[in-house]
Amino acid sequence: MEMMLLMGQSFTRDTLHRAIVDKFGPEARFYTCSAENMTADQLIDFLKSRGKFVEKGDGFNTSAEKICNH
Repeated sequence: MEMMLLMGQSFTRDTLHRAIVDKFGPEARFYTCSAENMTADQLIDFLKSRGKFVEKGDGFNTSAEKICNH
């Protein structure tokens, strides 16, 4: 989510997936406070299901208020 904020652009599911893989690699696994060992696609689905995305233009981004810090 911090990567999304730093990039400052709108994403589609495909462009977000590509950005994650480009930055972290295709084999990276992701962890949150309530889930672990997720692929990029699983992470995107998880974040979407938790309401972490904010509509922006023709896609979505996130906001700092949606990032957990625990």
